Amino acid sequence: MADDKSAIIEELKTAYRMELETVMNYLANSVNLDGVRAEEIKSSLAADVTAELGHAQTLAGRIKTMGGQVPGSLELQWDQRQMQPPADTTDVVSVIRGVIEAENSAVSQYERIIKMSEGVDYVTQDLAIGLLGDEEEHRREFVGFLKEYCK
Repeated sequence: MADDKSAIIEELKTAYRMELETVMNYLANSVNLDGVRAEEIKSSLAADVTAELGHAQTLAGRIKTMGGQVPGSLELQWDQRQMQPPADTTDVVSVIRGVIEAENSAVSQYERIIKMSEGVDYVTQDLAIGLLGDEEEHRREFVGFLKEYCK
Protein backbone atom coordinates (compact mmCIF):
# COMPACT_ATOMS: atom_id res chain seq x y z
CA MET A 1 0.00 0.00 0.00
CA ALA A 2 2.84 2.43 0.83
CA ASP A 3 4.47 1.67 -2.54
CA ASP A 4 1.18 2.36 -4.32
CA LYS A 5 0.82 5.65 -2.44
CA SER A 6 4.39 6.71 -3.29
CA ALA A 7 3.88 5.84 -6.96
CA ILE A 8 0.63 7.81 -7.07
CA ILE A 9 2.29 10.82 -5.44
CA GLU A 10 5.04 10.70 -8.09
CA GLU A 11 2.45 10.64 -10.88
CA LEU A 12 0.61 13.54 -9.23
CA LYS A 13 3.90 15.46 -9.18
CA THR A 14 4.34 14.75 -12.89
CA ALA A 15 0.83 16.06 -13.58
CA TYR A 16 1.57 19.11 -11.41
CA ARG A 17 4.72 19.84 -13.42
CA MET A 18 2.83 19.43 -16.67
CA GLU A 19 0.12 21.84 -15.57
CA LEU A 20 2.65 24.49 -14.51
CA GLU A 21 4.52 24.18 -17.79
CA THR A 22 1.24 24.53 -19.66
CA VAL A 23 0.47 27.71 -17.70
CA MET A 24 3.83 29.21 -18.71
CA ASN A 25 3.44 28.32 -22.37
CA TYR A 26 -0.22 29.33 -22.64
CA LEU A 27 0.62 32.66 -21.02
CA ALA A 28 3.56 33.27 -23.36
CA ASN A 29 1.57 32.35 -26.47
CA SER A 30 -1.48 34.36 -25.36
CA VAL A 31 0.76 37.45 -25.30
CA ASN A 32 3.19 36.74 -28.16
CA LEU A 33 0.82 35.82 -30.99
CA ASP A 34 0.11 38.60 -33.50
CA GLY A 35 -2.52 39.20 -36.12
CA VAL A 36 -6.26 39.35 -36.52
CA ARG A 37 -6.55 35.58 -36.87
CA ALA A 38 -4.73 35.12 -33.56
CA GLU A 39 -7.19 37.02 -31.37
CA GLU A 40 -9.57 34.10 -30.67
CA ILE A 41 -6.67 31.78 -29.87
CA LYS A 42 -5.04 34.37 -27.62
CA SER A 43 -8.29 34.88 -25.71
CA SER A 44 -8.84 31.16 -25.28
CA LEU A 45 -5.27 30.58 -24.09
CA ALA A 46 -5.49 33.48 -21.63
CA ALA A 47 -8.70 32.03 -20.18
CA ASP A 48 -7.17 28.54 -19.99
CA VAL A 49 -4.20 29.86 -17.96
CA THR A 50 -6.55 30.25 -15.00
CA ALA A 51 -8.02 26.77 -15.46
CA GLU A 52 -4.61 25.10 -15.77
CA LEU A 53 -3.27 26.99 -12.74
CA GLY A 54 -6.32 25.77 -10.82
CA HIS A 55 -5.44 22.22 -11.85
CA ALA A 56 -1.90 22.69 -10.52
CA GLN A 57 -3.26 24.04 -7.24
CA THR A 58 -5.62 21.09 -6.91
CA LEU A 59 -2.80 18.64 -7.57
CA ALA A 60 -0.51 20.41 -5.10
CA GLY A 61 -3.17 20.12 -2.42
CA ARG A 62 -3.62 16.41 -3.07
CA ILE A 63 0.14 15.78 -3.04
CA LYS A 64 0.39 17.45 0.36
CA THR A 65 -2.70 15.66 1.73
CA MET A 66 -1.18 12.32 0.73
CA GLY A 67 1.99 13.12 2.66
CA GLY A 68 4.13 14.22 -0.25
CA GLN A 69 6.00 17.46 -0.74
CA VAL A 70 5.08 19.78 -3.59
CA PRO A 71 8.19 20.34 -5.72
CA GLY A 72 9.71 23.76 -6.30
CA SER A 73 10.86 25.02 -9.67
CA LEU A 74 14.40 23.65 -9.40
CA GLU A 75 13.04 20.14 -8.93
CA LEU A 76 11.06 20.27 -12.17
CA GLN A 77 12.19 19.48 -15.70
CA TRP A 78 10.29 20.97 -18.60
CA ASP A 79 9.59 19.15 -21.88
CA GLN A 80 6.81 20.87 -23.87
CA ARG A 81 8.89 21.46 -26.99
CA GLN A 82 5.95 21.97 -29.32
CA MET A 83 4.32 24.54 -27.02
CA GLN A 84 7.27 26.93 -27.19
CA PRO A 85 6.29 30.31 -28.67
CA PRO A 86 7.08 30.23 -32.40
CA ALA A 87 9.67 32.60 -33.89
CA ASP A 88 6.96 33.68 -36.35
CA THR A 89 4.41 35.33 -34.05
CA THR A 90 1.70 34.89 -36.67
CA ASP A 91 2.13 31.10 -36.78
CA VAL A 92 -1.16 30.37 -35.05
CA VAL A 93 -1.42 26.82 -36.39
CA SER A 94 1.79 25.69 -34.68
CA VAL A 95 0.47 27.04 -31.38
CA ILE A 96 -2.85 25.23 -31.86
CA ARG A 97 -1.01 21.99 -32.62
CA GLY A 98 1.16 22.51 -29.56
CA VAL A 99 -1.92 22.96 -27.38
CA ILE A 100 -3.46 19.76 -28.74
CA GLU A 101 -0.22 17.88 -28.02
CA ALA A 102 -0.06 19.28 -24.48
CA GLU A 103 -3.70 18.35 -23.86
CA ASN A 104 -3.12 14.84 -25.24
CA SER A 105 -0.22 14.44 -22.81
CA ALA A 106 -2.36 15.66 -19.92
CA VAL A 107 -5.18 13.27 -20.87
CA SER A 108 -2.71 10.37 -20.91
CA GLN A 109 -1.27 11.39 -17.54
CA TYR A 110 -4.69 11.58 -15.88
CA GLU A 111 -5.69 8.25 -17.40
CA ARG A 112 -2.50 6.77 -15.88
CA ILE A 113 -3.38 8.19 -12.46
CA ILE A 114 -6.95 6.90 -12.71
CA LYS A 115 -5.73 3.37 -13.45
CA MET A 116 -3.11 3.45 -10.68
CA SER A 117 -5.66 4.70 -8.16
CA GLU A 118 -8.31 2.07 -8.93
CA GLY A 119 -9.08 0.18 -5.74
CA VAL A 120 -6.28 2.01 -3.91
CA ASP A 121 -7.13 5.72 -3.62
CA TYR A 122 -10.62 6.72 -4.67
CA VAL A 123 -10.15 10.39 -3.74
CA THR A 124 -7.21 10.75 -6.10
CA GLN A 125 -9.05 8.75 -8.73
CA ASP A 126 -12.06 11.07 -8.50
CA LEU A 127 -9.83 14.13 -8.69
CA ALA A 128 -8.06 12.75 -11.77
CA ILE A 129 -11.39 11.93 -13.45
CA GLY A 130 -12.51 15.54 -13.01
CA LEU A 131 -9.24 16.92 -14.36
CA LEU A 132 -9.36 14.46 -17.27
CA GLY A 133 -12.75 15.84 -18.28
CA ASP A 134 -11.42 19.40 -18.22
CA GLU A 135 -8.43 18.48 -20.38
CA GLU A 136 -10.62 16.63 -22.88
CA GLU A 137 -12.78 19.76 -23.19
CA HIS A 138 -9.73 22.00 -23.74
CA ARG A 139 -8.47 19.59 -26.38
CA ARG A 140 -11.84 19.49 -28.15
CA GLU A 141 -11.89 23.30 -28.37
CA PHE A 142 -8.45 23.43 -30.00
CA VAL A 143 -9.18 20.52 -32.35
CA GLY A 144 -12.09 22.67 -33.55
CA PHE A 145 -9.78 25.65 -34.01
CA LEU A 146 -7.37 23.49 -36.01
CA LYS A 147 -10.17 22.32 -38.33
CA GLU A 148 -11.09 25.93 -39.05
CA TYR A 149 -7.49 27.09 -39.59
CA CYS A 150 -6.57 24.18 -41.86
CA LYS A 151 -9.54 24.19 -44.21
